[in-house]
Parts: sequence; structure tokens; C-alpha cells
Amino acid sequence: MNKGDLVNEVAKVVSSKKEAQAAVDCVLSTITDALTGNDAVTLVGFGTFKAVERKARKGRNPQTGQEISIDARKVPKFVPGKALKDALK
Repeated sequence: MNKGDLVNEVAKVVSSKKEAQAAVDCVLSTITDALTGNDAVTLVGFGTFKAVERKARKGRNPQTGQEISIDARKVPKFVPGKALKDALK
């Protein structure tokens, strides 16, 4: 399923595809804004989105084998909730 498929599913519940697109975009931008602000987004039964800090580390260029340093950075992380885990059994 991609974003277009998700919009089509939401459009079945709301009155138009345009409103569904706006709703999906609003949810995704709100989650992005929350993660940017270091807030976690918890959807009970579904899971939690949060930003985690990755430490700086050493890596290797696969073409040359030369060692390179990879800077520390924040990355998004999703932890599934119990209901989602149970649904996949």
C-alpha cells in the first residue's frame, strides 16, 4: 500500500478524495512536526513514533574499503503496539 492507496481508503469514509488527501497530509505532517520537536506520537493500539539519536560511528566505503566517519544524527523509529503485533500473528 502506498500513499495514494491510503488516500483512496480514507476517501471511502469522508465525502471526497480531496478531503481524504488533506486528512492524510495533515496526519503525516503533524507526525513529522512532532518528531522534529522531539515529541513522541503514540497511537494507542497501533504504536509509537519517536526520534532517536544515533551515535557517530566508523564505516567503510564499499567501493574502496576506505574507513569513513559517519556523523551522529536523529532518525525516526516506530515501535508497534500490542494490538498491531497481535493482528499480525
